[in-house]
Amino acid sequence: MAQVFGAKPENFYKTAKLIKKLGFDGLDINMGCPDKKVIRQGAGAALIKNPKLAQKIILETKRGARFPGGQADKMPVSVKTRIGYDKYDKKEFRKWLIALLECEPSAITIHARTKKEMSLVPARWDIIAEAVKIRDEFFGNKSDKTLILGNGDIKNIQEAKEKAKETGADGVMSGRAVFGNPWLFAERKAQGTNLKKKLSVLLEHTKLFEKINPPAGGAKKFDVMKKHFKSYASGFPSAKELRVKLMACKNAKEVEKVLND
Repeated sequence: MAQVFGAKPENFYKTAKLIKKLGFDGLDINMGCPDKKVIRQGAGAALIKNPKLAQKIILETKRGARFPGGQADKMPVSVKTRIGYDKYDKKEFRKWLIALLECEPSAITIHARTKKEMSLVPARWDIIAEAVKIRDEFFGNKSDKTLILGNGDIKNIQEAKEKAKETGADGVMSGRAVFGNPWLFAERKAQGTNLKKKLSVLLEHTKLFEKINPPAGGAKKFDVMKKHFKSYASGFPSAKELRVKLMACKNAKEVEKVLND
């Protein structure tokens, strides 16, 4: 699945054709990103305030996703969004969701917070349940309905299953919970809590990051990798001291030395 953002429908048509050609299984349009640079482009969560443009973007993406095989060979197109821009308003949320449903994307993932709330407040899963009701009312007895996926504060697989059951959502998306816990989706708790295994995966992750983003290429600074250190190095004695040493590292070789020591 490839995820893209932007505010120009014509670019989405071209991008969808390219992504399909590259062999991706689907394309997700980000209409929920709260990043200021993205918002200034009229993209991400800014589209919540511009439903007509959002619809044009979805339709152009779907048109590109059918290229060249037509409807029977189309690539699934989904949307990720939020429950509002500055605040949640039940009527406005309903209008926004229906605008998306009118374009019949394969799925809509709803981050149960507003743009303004970022990830700073508890996710409102009651609104996910409301979204499912709106979707069911919109499509009626039609069998091929847009899937509704919930997102926000999911810490493990069991919680995801419970939220899906409680709200009637077709699925659940989890993001931050996988940081430092690559075993999340395999439900293998024993490996995830084994310190030696956990730190060996931290090192593997660091080496892979550096391989994909070599220092000489300047694609990404090593500091980007450091945001993962806290997730791996936590929940055990001396974790804070280890994190301090890891944050001072400038490359994978230095990380390896710290962990070996």
